[in-house]
Amino acid sequence: MTIFIEYLALFWGLLLAFLVGYLLLLTVAAGLAPRVTSGIPAATPARFVILIPAHDEERLLPGLFASLAALRYPADSYRVHVVADNCSDRTAEIANAAGATVHERHDTSRPGKGAALQWLLERLQVSAEAYDAVIIFDADSVVSENFLQVMAARLARGQRVVQAYYAVRQPQRSAAVGLRYSALAALHYLRPLGRMALGASSGLKGNGMLFAAPVLQRHAWSASVTEDIEQHMALLLAGERVFFAPDATVWAEMPDTLAKSESQHQRWESGRLLLARRYVPQLLRGALTAGQAGRPRQAYVLLDAVMEHLIPPFSILAASSVLLLALNLALWAAAAFGLVAAPGAAGALAGVNLALAGSLLMGQALYLFAALRLVRAPRGAYWQLVYAPVYMLWKVRQYTRALFSQTRQAWVRTTRNDPL
Repeated sequence: MTIFIEYLALFWGLLLAFLVGYLLLLTVAAGLAPRVTSGIPAATPARFVILIPAHDEERLLPGLFASLAALRYPADSYRVHVVADNCSDRTAEIANAAGATVHERHDTSRPGKGAALQWLLERLQVSAEAYDAVIIFDADSVVSENFLQVMAARLARGQRVVQAYYAVRQPQRSAAVGLRYSALAALHYLRPLGRMALGASSGLKGNGMLFAAPVLQRHAWSASVTEDIEQHMALLLAGERVFFAPDATVWAEMPDTLAKSESQHQRWESGRLLLARRYVPQLLRGALTAGQAGRPRQAYVLLDAVMEHLIPPFSILAASSVLLLALNLALWAAAAFGLVAAPGAAGALAGVNLALAGSLLMGQALYLFAALRLVRAPRGAYWQLVYAPVYMLWKVRQYTRALFSQTRQAWVRTTRNDPL
């Protein structure tokens, strides 16, 4: 019986090793990739429209407008449109005072960012406004001064869809925010940078996204609660690739307690799992078709997207590795002290499993610390990792609930932090 358990542990370890090996491959690729956009055009800048979906964002919207006013880009080459979606506060008034074109939407039957964005895009398409590309920001964000310069350079290269680095504001605010900062350093910077370097698609993260005008004219915006992932899948299956601009940054607010982010994380994880069930078979079929048609590059991009669906959140991966290490340590101790029927064979296999489990945790630590190093994380971000076990347990509960939920999560507005 012990040998059977150890073989199961070996299979579990090899499966985790496959996933962690993929993350380490991305880590190496990210470390070697360029992180500065070259060839920023000096003349004839691209014309942008900036779209901001906002639902009761009177407190945070002024910060976004202040950062937009500081952009190093000709003011006559971009316009800002705000969709005040089912608002009950002064969002529309504040946006109008800041010089934005305000679109007030009242449709309680279809709430949420995705529905609001598609409604606004339809209004733009029937207007006479000329633009080369659309940029989407969340209302609780601030952006880097070079944002439009970098995006104009990417657009001039022929990159039709581009994702900026979507980071966390004020990581020192609390342990919950700091841990989210570290997680997104890996998910929103290291992984897109590595995938970009390897010729894959970096993915869409929901904030700080650029789309060439023809792309959104052809592809309607998804209204699901994980609309960015679904939009990425639709683009991939249509032959589009998302590029990554690591030196254009958008910082967004995150809830300062785990309780405030409960609904947000539950929505994300449930949506992710539903989309994995729907799109992994489509991606696999697309990759097979592309391979048979002599398009290996497209097949690779689609298979890489499958990998991104298969990898669970980092906290779940780390928790699985810790549990595997504990199991293998117990099996090794049982073999070492002669508590099993065949201590020789069981001891050898237990030693292999124990070494594998330890290597998995070391690989994940390397991945995480490399991400923090790449984004030049403040020292406090490293110290906040001491709270990681609490976050992991909380995340396991969230993921377990999402895994066994068969219903699509409705859109619920995330609780905002109180002003500092």
